[in-house]
Amino acid sequence: MLLNALKKKIKDREARIGVVGLGYVGLPLAMAFAERGFSVTGIDVDKRKITGLRAGQSYIQDVSQAVLKNALKKKRFHATDDYAVLAHLDAVLICVPTPLNKTREPDISFVVAATQKIARTLKKGFLVVLESTTYPGTTEEVMLPLLEKSGLKAERDFFLAFSPERVDPGNPHFDTISIPKVIGGVGKNSTEAAVELYGAVLKRVVEVSSAKTAEMVKLLENTFRSVNIALVNEMAIMCDHLGIDIWEVIEAAKTKPFGFMPFYPGPGIGGHCLPIDPLYLSWKSRLHGFEAKIIELASRVNEDMPLYVVKRVAHLLNLRRTPLKNAKILLLGVAYKRDVNDTRESPAFDVVRHLLDEGAQISYSDPWVPEFQKMKSKKVTVDFLRKQDCVVVLTDHAAFDWRLIKKHSKILLDTRNASKGIHV
Repeated sequence: MLLNALKKKIKDREARIGVVGLGYVGLPLAMAFAERGFSVTGIDVDKRKITGLRAGQSYIQDVSQAVLKNALKKKRFHATDDYAVLAHLDAVLICVPTPLNKTREPDISFVVAATQKIARTLKKGFLVVLESTTYPGTTEEVMLPLLEKSGLKAERDFFLAFSPERVDPGNPHFDTISIPKVIGGVGKNSTEAAVELYGAVLKRVVEVSSAKTAEMVKLLENTFRSVNIALVNEMAIMCDHLGIDIWEVIEAAKTKPFGFMPFYPGPGIGGHCLPIDPLYLSWKSRLHGFEAKIIELASRVNEDMPLYVVKRVAHLLNLRRTPLKNAKILLLGVAYKRDVNDTRESPAFDVVRHLLDEGAQISYSDPWVPEFQKMKSKKVTVDFLRKQDCVVVLTDHAAFDWRLIKKHSKILLDTRNASKGIHV
């Protein structure tokens, strides 16, 4: 039986694993399998990534050079841009981007392209797992027909499942291995095959009834966060108008031992997931005649935050009779979250755009991001701070000297509450 044969290969560490897409999700996943004795082939269309990986150079914060070099030394990891290697593998995990297009609709072209290439070499007993976040139905409605064009049938000849990535770049407490893995196949055999594979490497797998259910799980998780962040962002604006400290409100509210979970305001939301995933769900809902009102509203609130930040800057400058036009504005942090170098969908992009529209003179400092929007990161010194008309905290990196910043800034707009409790 094909399923039993695959399971035995996995148990004996003889299954050869492929990972398509070697980014923030794919590379750590590849290393997780390699570290636990599997032979892993990483596939990516970016030749520069492949060249660097073969030389033992990691470009992902959560994958150390030592881990990568060890996998290469033991010949458990090989990187290539040639999809022909799929013919020699037993399973492939797809971790490609799933952005929105210009009309804010799902762009699954990378998933389709990868699936089509897999279909060309698809063989009996093969396992395909999609990890890229997408709308419910992608695995069964898009991937399954493409793979079955090979003449093979899912569940009988090959196995297909969805297992949403849940990585949190830079999180010191939870990594690829320790985060529970949700898995749902297009049938019982597919689910069993995927559970066997991930269970051989990860601490815990969570089996659900279908691929569609697994797809919805990821969207619920990130929509939950997006909606609650939008709520607290709106509360922050409300508190500004009422003369109330939103941070004090949150600290007091979270002392309630039940019925409340703290979320924190900021200059907007970033990263690949939060700004995009809820809109996948909203788009799918519209196809079925349902308007996801809360999701759409939350998205608008979060998208408006960068402009609100700029309006706050203008207001604070006006109090000192300084126009925003030609004002010197220093942005602290342009990564989408603290202590990472990831700028994907960072609110800093929109803050910069709005400030430039108003004629402001912008500089930035970020110890994790040396270049951004054709600018180079500046060193934060007393002299440099004193020359700025306003300093805006967008990302609360631990490396910043918050006491120095607070003491020598003419105006400090701290959107992350990083300077809380610092007295100068």
